[in-house]
Amino acid sequence: MKKIISFVLLVFIMGCSDSDSAQNGDTGQGGSLAVFAIKGNYLYGVDQMKLNVFSLINSEKPVKVNEIPIGFDIETLFSYGDNLFIGSRNGMFIYSITNPENPTKLSSVQHFTACDPVIANSTHSYVTLNSNTTCGNNTNVLQVYDTKDLTNPKLIHSRTLMQPKGISFYTADYLLVCDDVIKIFNIQNPAEPVLVHAIDKNCFDLIVRDNTLFAIGNNGVYRYKMNPNNIKDIQLESETTF
Repeated sequence: MKKIISFVLLVFIMGCSDSDSAQNGDTGQGGSLAVFAIKGNYLYGVDQMKLNVFSLINSEKPVKVNEIPIGFDIETLFSYGDNLFIGSRNGMFIYSITNPENPTKLSSVQHFTACDPVIANSTHSYVTLNSNTTCGNNTNVLQVYDTKDLTNPKLIHSRTLMQPKGISFYTADYLLVCDDVIKIFNIQNPAEPVLVHAIDKNCFDLIVRDNTLFAIGNNGVYRYKMNPNNIKDIQLESETTF
C-alpha cells in the first residue's frame, strides 16, 4: 500500500508540473519505496522476484517486452541515468539499461536481512535498512556505497538510526531520511554525512521536486517549501489527510 501511494503521488506531481522533463515524459521517478520507474519510452517494474520491462512506444497499448529473474524479496526500484538500482531484503542490485529492452546486471551487494530502500547519484548510492516487523532483523542503519565503478560498489559509511525508511536527495548537497523525524544530512563528503537539521514529522517516504518536498506518512501527505540558500528554512504549505 505504501508503494502504491508513492507511485500515485508521483503521477499527480508530474501531471501538475510545468517542467520540460515531466511534459516530455523523459523520466519518471517515484519515492525510494517505488516499484516502478519510467525511462524514455520504457516502464520498469519489480515484483518479488523479477524485473519487468514494458514498452511505452505506443502509449495507448503498453507491451511487456522482457522479464528478468533477480532473486527473492525484491522491494524497491530507483533509476538514475542508464542504470537501475534495485533494493531487496538481502541486498542491492545494479542493472544497466543502455539496451532498454534488455537490462544487464552490473553488480550486487549483500547485507543483513532488512527492508531496503535505495537511491543513487553519479558517484554514490544510499541505502536504509530498517527492522520493520516483516523484514526479519533488528537492523536500523544508513549505508553509503561508493558506486563510481558500478561493477564494484564499496561500502564507505554506515550509521545507526532509529528506524530509517524512505530517502531522497535535495540539491547535490543534502540527503533527507525518514526516521523518527525527517533527518537532513549534508553529504558534501559522502563518507561522513553530517546531520544539519530535522523536520518534526514522521513519514515513510519522500519525493522532492525542485524546491518542494512531499512527505508521505501513514495518515497523510505533507507539502513543504524548501530554500536552497538555507536548509533550515522549511515551511509547511499544505497537508492532505487520509
